[in-house]
Amino acid sequence: MGTPDFAAHSLKVLHESGYNIVAVVTMPDKPAGRGHKVQYSAVKQYALSASLPLLQPERLKDESFLSCLRSYNADLQIVVAFRMLPEVVWSMPRLGTFNLHASLLPQYRGAAPINWAVINGDKQTGVTTFFLRHEIDTGDIILQEKISIGEEEDAGSVHDRLMVLGAQMVSRTVDLIASGRATTTAQAMLSEGPLKPAPKIFKETCLIDFTKDALEVHDFIRGLSPSPAAWCDIKIGEKEETVKLFATRLTSISRPADTPAGSVRLNLADKQMLIACNDRYLQVVELQFPGKRRMPIRDALNGYRL
Repeated sequence: MGTPDFAAHSLKVLHESGYNIVAVVTMPDKPAGRGHKVQYSAVKQYALSASLPLLQPERLKDESFLSCLRSYNADLQIVVAFRMLPEVVWSMPRLGTFNLHASLLPQYRGAAPINWAVINGDKQTGVTTFFLRHEIDTGDIILQEKISIGEEEDAGSVHDRLMVLGAQMVSRTVDLIASGRATTTAQAMLSEGPLKPAPKIFKETCLIDFTKDALEVHDFIRGLSPSPAAWCDIKIGEKEETVKLFATRLTSISRPADTPAGSVRLNLADKQMLIACNDRYLQVVELQFPGKRRMPIRDALNGYRL
Protein backbone atom coordinates (compact mmCIF):
# COMPACT_ATOMS: atom_id res chain seq x y z
CA MET A 1 0.00 0.00 0.00
CA GLY A 2 1.56 3.28 -1.12
CA THR A 3 1.53 6.09 -3.67
CA PRO A 4 4.76 8.04 -4.49
CA ASP A 5 8.18 7.04 -5.86
CA PHE A 6 9.35 6.20 -2.35
CA ALA A 7 6.75 3.44 -2.19
CA ALA A 8 7.11 2.34 -5.82
CA HIS A 9 10.77 1.47 -5.31
CA SER A 10 9.92 -0.92 -2.46
CA LEU A 11 7.21 -2.49 -4.61
CA LYS A 12 9.68 -2.94 -7.46
CA VAL A 13 12.27 -4.60 -5.21
CA LEU A 14 9.69 -7.00 -3.75
CA HIS A 15 8.30 -7.91 -7.16
CA GLU A 16 11.71 -8.44 -8.76
CA SER A 17 12.79 -10.52 -5.77
CA GLY A 18 10.02 -13.02 -6.50
CA TYR A 19 7.64 -12.36 -3.62
CA ASN A 20 4.01 -13.28 -4.28
CA ILE A 21 2.29 -9.88 -4.43
CA VAL A 22 -1.42 -10.63 -4.50
CA ALA A 23 -2.57 -7.00 -4.83
CA VAL A 24 -1.40 -3.39 -4.76
CA VAL A 25 -3.38 -0.59 -3.08
CA THR A 26 -2.81 3.06 -4.00
CA MET A 27 -4.64 6.39 -3.99
CA PRO A 28 -7.34 7.17 -6.58
CA ASP A 29 -6.20 9.05 -9.67
CA LYS A 30 -6.22 12.84 -9.31
CA PRO A 31 -5.76 15.69 -11.79
CA ALA A 32 -2.42 17.45 -11.50
CA GLY A 33 -0.43 20.24 -13.14
CA ARG A 34 -1.61 23.29 -15.01
CA GLY A 35 -3.70 21.28 -17.44
CA HIS A 36 -5.37 19.31 -14.62
CA LYS A 37 -4.68 16.11 -16.49
CA VAL A 38 -5.15 12.85 -14.62
CA GLN A 39 -1.77 11.41 -13.68
CA TYR A 40 -1.15 7.94 -12.35
CA SER A 41 0.82 7.61 -9.12
CA ALA A 42 4.27 6.03 -9.28
CA VAL A 43 2.90 2.94 -7.53
CA LYS A 44 0.06 2.57 -10.03
CA GLN A 45 2.44 2.98 -12.97
CA TYR A 46 4.66 0.18 -11.68
CA ALA A 47 1.71 -2.08 -10.80
CA LEU A 48 0.32 -1.72 -14.32
CA SER A 49 3.71 -2.35 -15.93
CA ALA A 50 4.11 -5.51 -13.83
CA SER A 51 0.46 -6.65 -14.38
CA LEU A 52 -0.26 -6.66 -10.65
CA PRO A 53 -3.88 -6.50 -9.37
CA LEU A 54 -4.62 -2.91 -8.38
CA LEU A 55 -7.07 -1.38 -5.89
CA GLN A 56 -7.75 2.37 -5.63
CA PRO A 57 -10.37 2.88 -2.90
CA GLU A 58 -11.87 6.29 -2.23
CA ARG A 59 -12.70 5.22 1.32
CA LEU A 60 -10.71 2.61 3.23
CA LYS A 61 -13.75 1.60 5.28
CA ASP A 62 -15.96 1.05 2.24
CA GLU A 63 -17.38 -2.48 2.45
CA SER A 64 -16.80 -3.22 -1.22
CA PHE A 65 -13.08 -2.44 -0.81
CA LEU A 66 -12.83 -4.45 2.42
CA SER A 67 -14.55 -7.41 0.81
CA CYS A 68 -12.21 -7.27 -2.17
CA LEU A 69 -9.16 -6.97 0.08
CA ARG A 70 -10.25 -9.97 2.15
CA SER A 71 -10.68 -12.03 -1.00
CA TYR A 72 -6.93 -11.89 -1.65
CA ASN A 73 -6.29 -13.59 1.70
CA ALA A 74 -2.91 -11.88 2.09
CA ASP A 75 -0.58 -13.20 4.78
CA LEU A 76 1.10 -9.84 5.29
CA GLN A 77 0.43 -6.19 4.37
CA ILE A 78 3.13 -3.59 3.75
CA VAL A 79 2.55 0.15 3.93
CA VAL A 80 4.94 2.74 2.45
CA ALA A 81 3.97 6.42 2.19
CA PHE A 82 0.21 5.88 2.32
CA ARG A 83 -2.78 7.07 4.30
CA MET A 84 -3.54 6.20 7.90
CA LEU A 85 -5.22 2.78 7.88
CA PRO A 86 -8.29 1.87 9.94
CA GLU A 87 -7.90 -1.12 12.24
CA VAL A 88 -10.22 -3.22 10.08
CA VAL A 89 -7.56 -3.00 7.35
CA TRP A 90 -4.27 -3.29 9.25
CA SER A 91 -5.52 -6.15 11.44
CA MET A 92 -6.70 -8.22 8.46
CA PRO A 93 -3.60 -10.35 7.57
CA ARG A 94 -2.59 -13.25 9.81
CA LEU A 95 1.00 -11.95 10.05
CA GLY A 96 -0.04 -8.33 10.54
CA THR A 97 0.79 -5.09 8.73
CA PHE A 98 4.08 -3.25 8.88
CA ASN A 99 5.08 0.23 7.76
CA LEU A 100 8.29 1.69 6.36
CA HIS A 101 8.93 5.16 7.80
CA ALA A 102 11.68 7.53 6.66
CA SER A 103 13.05 8.48 10.07
CA LEU A 104 14.65 6.98 13.15
CA LEU A 105 11.47 6.48 15.13
CA PRO A 106 10.29 7.61 17.60
CA GLN A 107 11.74 10.82 16.14
CA TYR A 108 9.85 12.58 13.34
CA ARG A 109 6.49 10.88 13.50
CA GLY A 110 4.32 12.44 10.82
CA ALA A 111 3.96 13.16 7.11
CA ALA A 112 7.29 14.87 6.28
CA PRO A 113 10.13 13.25 8.26
CA ILE A 114 12.86 13.78 5.65
CA ASN A 115 12.14 17.49 5.22
CA TRP A 116 12.06 18.22 8.93
CA ALA A 117 15.27 16.30 9.69
CA VAL A 118 17.14 18.48 7.18
CA ILE A 119 15.35 21.69 8.22
CA ASN A 120 16.40 21.07 11.82
CA GLY A 121 20.03 20.60 10.80
CA ASP A 122 20.23 16.98 11.94
CA LYS A 123 23.46 15.13 11.17
CA GLN A 124 21.77 11.76 10.72
CA THR A 125 18.46 10.14 9.89
CA GLY A 126 17.38 6.71 8.69
CA VAL A 127 14.55 4.29 8.00
CA THR A 128 12.42 2.18 10.31
CA THR A 129 10.02 -0.72 9.83
CA PHE A 130 7.39 -1.22 12.51
CA PHE A 131 4.10 -3.01 13.07
CA LEU A 132 1.02 -0.81 12.83
CA ARG A 133 -1.14 -0.01 15.85
CA HIS A 134 -3.88 2.54 16.66
CA GLU A 135 -1.72 5.66 17.19
CA ILE A 136 0.08 6.78 14.04
CA ASP A 137 3.79 5.88 13.78
CA THR A 138 3.93 4.44 17.30
CA GLY A 139 4.10 0.66 16.72
CA ASP A 140 6.87 -1.65 17.85
CA ILE A 141 10.02 -1.42 15.74
CA ILE A 142 11.25 -4.37 13.68
CA LEU A 143 14.34 -2.96 11.93
CA GLN A 144 16.10 0.37 11.85
CA GLU A 145 19.14 1.68 9.99
CA LYS A 146 20.94 5.04 10.07
CA ILE A 147 22.56 7.24 7.43
CA SER A 148 24.44 10.52 7.78
CA ILE A 149 23.13 13.79 6.32
CA GLY A 150 25.73 15.86 4.47
CA GLU A 151 26.15 19.50 5.52
CA GLU A 152 25.13 20.74 2.06
CA GLU A 153 22.75 17.89 1.21
CA ASP A 154 19.13 18.72 0.43
CA ALA A 155 15.96 16.80 1.20
CA GLY A 156 15.78 15.41 -2.35
CA SER A 157 19.16 13.73 -2.07
CA VAL A 158 18.34 12.30 1.37
CA HIS A 159 14.99 11.07 0.01
CA ASP A 160 16.65 9.18 -2.83
CA ARG A 161 19.16 7.46 -0.55
CA LEU A 162 16.50 6.51 1.98
CA MET A 163 14.26 5.21 -0.82
CA VAL A 164 16.91 2.67 -1.82
CA LEU A 165 17.84 1.77 1.76
CA GLY A 166 14.17 1.52 2.73
CA ALA A 167 13.35 -0.91 -0.09
CA GLN A 168 16.16 -3.18 1.06
CA MET A 169 14.88 -3.00 4.62
CA VAL A 170 11.34 -3.86 3.50
CA SER A 171 12.67 -7.01 1.83
CA ARG A 172 14.64 -7.98 4.93
CA THR A 173 11.62 -7.33 7.15
CA VAL A 174 9.41 -9.57 5.02
CA ASP A 175 11.97 -12.37 5.27
CA LEU A 176 12.16 -12.05 9.05
CA ILE A 177 8.39 -12.08 9.51
CA ALA A 178 7.83 -14.96 7.06
CA SER A 179 10.46 -17.09 8.81
CA GLY A 180 9.12 -16.31 12.28
CA ARG A 181 12.43 -14.66 13.28
CA ALA A 182 11.16 -11.09 13.61
CA THR A 183 11.71 -9.47 17.01
CA THR A 184 10.42 -6.06 18.01
CA THR A 185 11.43 -3.18 20.25
CA ALA A 186 9.02 -0.73 21.84
CA GLN A 187 9.65 2.83 20.67
CA ALA A 188 9.82 4.03 24.27
CA MET A 189 13.03 2.00 24.64
CA LEU A 190 14.71 4.08 21.89
CA SER A 191 13.54 7.52 22.96
CA GLU A 192 16.42 9.95 23.59
CA GLY A 193 15.54 13.53 24.48
CA PRO A 194 12.48 15.50 23.34
CA LEU A 195 10.62 14.09 20.36
CA LYS A 196 10.68 16.15 17.16
CA PRO A 197 7.46 16.13 15.09
CA ALA A 198 7.20 15.96 11.29
CA PRO A 199 3.86 17.57 10.42
CA LYS A 200 2.58 17.98 6.89
CA ILE A 201 4.11 20.92 5.03
CA PHE A 202 1.92 23.58 3.44
CA LYS A 203 2.75 26.60 1.27
CA GLU A 204 2.73 28.95 4.25
CA THR A 205 5.17 26.63 6.03
CA CYS A 206 7.70 27.32 3.26
CA LEU A 207 7.91 31.11 3.69
CA ILE A 208 11.50 32.05 4.55
CA ASP A 209 12.11 34.13 7.69
CA PHE A 210 15.33 36.06 7.14
CA THR A 211 15.28 37.44 10.69
CA LYS A 212 16.75 34.09 11.73
CA ASP A 213 20.48 33.32 11.61
CA ALA A 214 21.93 32.38 8.22
CA LEU A 215 22.62 28.74 9.15
CA GLU A 216 19.00 28.22 10.19
CA VAL A 217 17.75 29.81 6.95
CA HIS A 218 20.23 27.75 4.92
CA ASP A 219 19.01 24.50 6.54
CA PHE A 220 15.39 25.56 6.02
CA ILE A 221 15.96 26.08 2.28
CA ARG A 222 17.80 22.80 1.71
CA GLY A 223 15.20 20.97 3.82
CA LEU A 224 12.49 22.05 1.38
CA SER A 225 14.51 21.50 -1.80
CA PRO A 226 13.56 20.46 -4.41
CA SER A 227 9.97 20.15 -3.25
CA PRO A 228 7.84 21.90 -2.16
CA ALA A 229 10.58 24.61 -2.16
CA ALA A 230 11.14 27.55 0.17
CA TRP A 231 9.95 30.92 -1.10
CA CYS A 232 10.12 34.62 -0.38
CA ASP A 233 9.35 37.99 -1.94
CA ILE A 234 12.45 39.65 -3.37
CA LYS A 235 12.69 43.22 -4.57
CA ILE A 236 15.29 43.88 -7.26
CA GLY A 237 15.31 47.53 -8.25
CA GLU A 238 11.67 48.59 -8.50
CA LYS A 239 10.43 45.09 -9.20
CA GLU A 240 9.21 42.74 -6.45
CA GLU A 241 8.65 39.08 -7.25
CA THR A 242 7.90 35.88 -5.37
CA VAL A 243 10.80 33.51 -5.93
CA LYS A 244 11.65 29.98 -4.86
CA LEU A 245 15.11 29.31 -3.43
CA PHE A 246 16.58 25.85 -3.90
CA ALA A 247 20.21 26.21 -2.85
CA THR A 248 22.24 28.71 -0.85
CA ARG A 249 25.77 29.05 0.48
CA LEU A 250 26.87 30.40 3.85
CA THR A 251 29.19 33.43 3.79
CA SER A 252 31.37 35.14 6.37
CA ILE A 253 29.99 38.59 5.46
CA SER A 254 28.36 40.14 8.51
CA ARG A 255 25.10 42.04 8.20
CA PRO A 256 25.59 45.76 8.90
CA ALA A 257 23.48 47.04 11.77
CA ASP A 258 21.67 49.49 9.50
CA THR A 259 20.74 46.81 6.92
CA PRO A 260 17.33 45.16 7.52
CA ALA A 261 17.14 41.36 7.43
CA GLY A 262 15.86 40.27 4.03
CA SER A 263 17.69 43.01 2.14
CA VAL A 264 19.07 41.93 -1.24
CA ARG A 265 22.62 42.79 -2.28
CA LEU A 266 23.44 42.26 -5.97
CA ASN A 267 26.72 42.09 -7.82
CA LEU A 268 25.66 41.90 -11.45
CA ALA A 269 29.24 41.91 -12.73
CA ASP A 270 29.94 38.64 -10.91
CA LYS A 271 26.30 37.47 -11.08
CA GLN A 272 25.96 37.15 -7.31
CA MET A 273 22.98 37.65 -5.02
CA LEU A 274 23.31 37.95 -1.26
CA ILE A 275 20.41 38.19 1.20
CA ALA A 276 20.84 39.58 4.69
CA CYS A 277 19.89 37.29 7.57
CA ASN A 278 19.99 38.07 11.28
CA ASP A 279 23.75 37.59 11.67
CA ARG A 280 25.28 37.55 8.16
CA TYR A 281 24.61 37.31 4.45
CA LEU A 282 23.46 34.17 2.68
CA GLN A 283 24.51 33.67 -0.94
CA VAL A 284 21.85 32.43 -3.35
CA VAL A 285 23.04 29.54 -5.56
CA GLU A 286 19.85 28.33 -7.30
CA LEU A 287 16.42 29.92 -7.57
CA GLN A 288 13.32 30.15 -9.71
CA PHE A 289 11.54 33.32 -10.81
CA PRO A 290 7.79 33.18 -11.63
CA GLY A 291 7.17 31.54 -15.01
CA LYS A 292 10.80 30.45 -15.30
CA ARG A 293 12.60 27.19 -14.73
CA ARG A 294 14.87 26.50 -11.77
CA MET A 295 18.33 27.80 -12.63
CA PRO A 296 21.72 28.82 -11.22
CA ILE A 297 21.88 32.42 -10.03
CA ARG A 298 24.31 33.35 -12.84
CA ASP A 299 21.75 32.37 -15.48
CA ALA A 300 18.85 33.90 -13.55
CA LEU A 301 20.49 37.33 -13.37
CA ASN A 302 21.47 37.50 -17.03
CA GLY A 303 18.26 39.33 -17.86
CA TYR A 304 18.73 42.08 -15.27
CA ARG A 305 20.20 45.43 -16.20
CA LEU A 306 20.17 47.80 -13.23
